[in-house]
Amino acid sequence: MRQIVSENADIAVLLSGGVDSSVVVHLLCEQGFRPSLFYIKIGKDDADYMDCSAEEDLEIATAIARRYGLPLEVVDLHKEYWDNVAAYAIDKIRRGLTPNPDVMCNKLIKFGCFEQRVGKEFDFTATGHYATTVVLDGKTWLGTALDPVKDQTDFLAQIDYLQVSKLMFPLGGLMKHEVRDIAMRAGLPSAKRRDSQGICFLGKINYNDFVRRFLGEKEGEIIELETGKRLGKHRGYWFHTIGQRKGLGLSGGPWFVVRKDINENIVYVSHGYDTEKQYGNEFRMYDFHFITDDPWKELSEQVDITFKIRHTPEFIKGRLSQEADGYRIISAEKLQGIAPGQFGVIYDEASRLCIGSGEIYM
Repeated sequence: MRQIVSENADIAVLLSGGVDSSVVVHLLCEQGFRPSLFYIKIGKDDADYMDCSAEEDLEIATAIARRYGLPLEVVDLHKEYWDNVAAYAIDKIRRGLTPNPDVMCNKLIKFGCFEQRVGKEFDFTATGHYATTVVLDGKTWLGTALDPVKDQTDFLAQIDYLQVSKLMFPLGGLMKHEVRDIAMRAGLPSAKRRDSQGICFLGKINYNDFVRRFLGEKEGEIIELETGKRLGKHRGYWFHTIGQRKGLGLSGGPWFVVRKDINENIVYVSHGYDTEKQYGNEFRMYDFHFITDDPWKELSEQVDITFKIRHTPEFIKGRLSQEADGYRIISAEKLQGIAPGQFGVIYDEASRLCIGSGEIYM
């Protein structure tokens, strides 16, 4: 069953300046709602390592608010962002792990700090995420979007039940090209704006520049795992992640990062697309977080599920089993680049509901 929203509901919209959140405002107004608009600011004005195109974002958000005659408020959460999300990311990277700042930004900032400061005054908070909510037996579940390429439930897999029960995803039943068409027909100023590719709110800033700012550089060896041959140098293991192929500066590729020694600052690589060193078919997760409920409370044997270990359109089939310290996934296909620190995101067998997520360890 779909989420039921009263015609008198007070709705907050998180407006980013992009086409998706702009179309959310348009659709809600078409349905007769008069939402309040909020722009979350996380970048410091004097930070030379930030380039999140905030001025342009805010200009477009202001234009959208003016267009529909709606109030727009800037909510400054830069301290909360840097104290929580950025600190989390840097800590994981320093420990040789692969963090996902987008997941934590949604949990802690967009639907955490914002809810505590502003969202609590509203019945719902609407966003431009490609996801849905599904009501089953009186409980709200996080559901996948119609567009599998744009589905963003993996970025939402750490939110909790109170958060998902207050969220609205008006774009969940639309394909991306339909959203663009709506924006073009409505003449929205963001209609032709490119989708952001950066980490959460980091926008245009280069990932390596972000890491370099906090961890610096330290030269180390790149070594072929199978032979021990020294192939080249790197500027710090923290710039590299398991499964990485590009950016190694090695000739005669492809080369894949398959292991890191953080004590000796060594990056181990393996050559070729078919090397077994870059593949695995199982992984474990600890601190598993259920969004709404644990559908496997009585799990005594393996259960069929689908899952993701990175942001891709495909849902991978696998089997889930419970262990003393968490859950284990056995994949139906070989997985490339299983990186500790990433979130394993678990869905039901039909890939309809996002059940939750846990941090991967090997």
